[in-house]
Amino acid sequence: MLEVRNLTKRYQNHTALDDVSLSVRTGSIYGLLGPNGAGKTSLIRIINRITLPDSGEVLLDGHSMTRRDVEHIGYLPEERGLYKKMRVGEQAIYFARLKGLSRVEAIRRLRWWFDRFGIQAWWSRRVEELSKGMAQKVQFIVTVLHEPKLLILDEPFSGFDPINANLLKEEILRLRQQGATVILSTHNMASVEEICDDITLINNAHNILSGSVDAVRRKYGSNLYRVDFNGDPEVLTRRMGEASIAVTPEPEATVGYHSLRMELPEGETTRQLLRVVNEAVEVHNFMEIVPSMNDIFIRAVAENQ
Repeated sequence: MLEVRNLTKRYQNHTALDDVSLSVRTGSIYGLLGPNGAGKTSLIRIINRITLPDSGEVLLDGHSMTRRDVEHIGYLPEERGLYKKMRVGEQAIYFARLKGLSRVEAIRRLRWWFDRFGIQAWWSRRVEELSKGMAQKVQFIVTVLHEPKLLILDEPFSGFDPINANLLKEEILRLRQQGATVILSTHNMASVEEICDDITLINNAHNILSGSVDAVRRKYGSNLYRVDFNGDPEVLTRRMGEASIAVTPEPEATVGYHSLRMELPEGETTRQLLRVVNEAVEVHNFMEIVPSMNDIFIRAVAENQ
């Protein structure tokens, strides 16, 4: 769907992107991650042809992107841009007309979306009366109204309470099911884990980590396991020590059971670990502890400083 090849972008003495490449699969939700100032916004602006790179190229469906391709992109920028004195409905119609929709078709689609998001009562109100979350809903609607095949959403959950953030996640997933490809730039790591298929982490103008969410989490795993059990924790701890397996208390113990966290030494297998555990206690649950995207983000950025 979208391929970024060796993009470099400099602003005077500042390098925003340095030989950055990534590939976004058709019909996927792609997380674009990185700390503030890492280069994400510069990359997004190049994809949207707001600015051009110093070197490298962006391909859409196998060909170099042109201005005509931008018509098939829906872009929700982090910097919000609604005209405060206009009425909500008329402003939404105005943006829809800019995307090539007739007034009649724009009103039909907007009424459907306003009803879906529960904001139909705000159609004739002025934009300045909207809360931040309400304004965000309106801007999301005008971003997707022309049914683009590529959506680029920059911090789309900003200003939303948990209920509306979940509503937006459901809509993003629904649009993906209908064929849209989504690039999601966000600091909300929980949302990345919930809805993203693949990610790229940019830091200091470089792509430092790419891959599927599952593969990245496995890569940063630390051979940690959790066991919930019936029996004497001291007996199990002693047996683990004899086997040179580090044991620490599990901070979130399962009710009715003892819980411990174990680090499997290099070269040992989970079968060997389970054998030692089963000989000491009655196992209720045994699972690998996979690091969260938030933990991976912090670790990967720290390693790249």
